[in-house]
Amino acid sequence: MKKIFVIVALVAFVAQGVMAAVPGNGKGDADVQPVKLTKAMFLQKVMNYEKNPNEWKYEGSKPCIIDFYADWCGPCKQASPILDELAKKYAGKVQFYKVDTQVEQELAAVFGIRGIPAFLWVPMDGKPTMTSGIARSKEETKAMFEKLINQILLGNKPAE
Repeated sequence: MKKIFVIVALVAFVAQGVMAAVPGNGKGDADVQPVKLTKAMFLQKVMNYEKNPNEWKYEGSKPCIIDFYADWCGPCKQASPILDELAKKYAGKVQFYKVDTQVEQELAAVFGIRGIPAFLWVPMDGKPTMTSGIARSKEETKAMFEKLINQILLGNKPAE
């Protein structure tokens, strides 16, 4: 009897470990990390500028922020973990994307990216807003991003 109990307990323990390792189970962070966009993904998920070259037509189902970055860029490296954190906080409300400007040069050119980091804030309705740069500290940058998310993407008016 004791042997059966040990075997059942061992099987349950192993099964729990396997289930925890399967993506999408529990509170895994895999589904809330910023998605790295290729041109093809951008055309499908954000804007098909080849199909609609003269008008902005957002293809997404929730507002998004697109981080135009490069691996060698210091301020981009500072912004990245902040955006990762905010992607978790705003999961289900805002989609977070990343575009490597060294790899996706056409996307950078389409949006006139000359300095990085640059951020395209895309609300569900209306035109997108482009910003660039970060603040002096992590805390100030996070506060700046949250203010822009709330005002531009979620449509919350600032407190007066």
